[in-house]
Amino acid sequence: MNDFQGKQLLRIGDLARRAGKSVRAIHLYEEMELLHPVTRSSGGFRLYDPAALERVRWIDLLHGLGFSLHEIRAVLRGWWSERVGPVAMSELRALFERKLGETRDAIARHQALAGELEAGLRYLDACNQCSPAFTTDTCPHCPQDHGTEREPALVGGLLSQREHAARRAGGRPGFVRSEDVGSGQ
Repeated sequence: MNDFQGKQLLRIGDLARRAGKSVRAIHLYEEMELLHPVTRSSGGFRLYDPAALERVRWIDLLHGLGFSLHEIRAVLRGWWSERVGPVAMSELRALFERKLGETRDAIARHQALAGELEAGLRYLDACNQCSPAFTTDTCPHCPQDHGTEREPALVGGLLSQREHAARRAGGRPGFVRSEDVGSGQ
């Protein structure tokens, strides 16, 4: 490590290792103006202030929260261009509020997906009781009581339209001539 204005500076490899990032990621952050070396060594190596480690962690935190690197750059540019603290904070607050709304929407979508998965798992639990074991082409016609009137969407999607129609009609799906595929028959 080199010394610059009384600080121990980090080479790019050391910064990357300490931050748990690749050297390429650090280069990308620099290219996007998210991070800047404070100087270069006499050999041309980039040297970073120890505070750069906190900047990389901050970038990683925001990125983990769903911020793109371009959005992070916009945050920094907005911060650097604004001289009035409350105005800069207001812009940051608006961005955080938007991200919070997006996060809440994503949580709702994931909760709905979790409900679908739970329903699918409950339905599939009955398949463990199947005796004798059916083949997959006879599964849609299994007499096992799955505790539901119809398959959950994640299970039902495995069945073709013809299998569903045959099941509803109480029959078995038949073969389809290749010339009938796509003809609406």
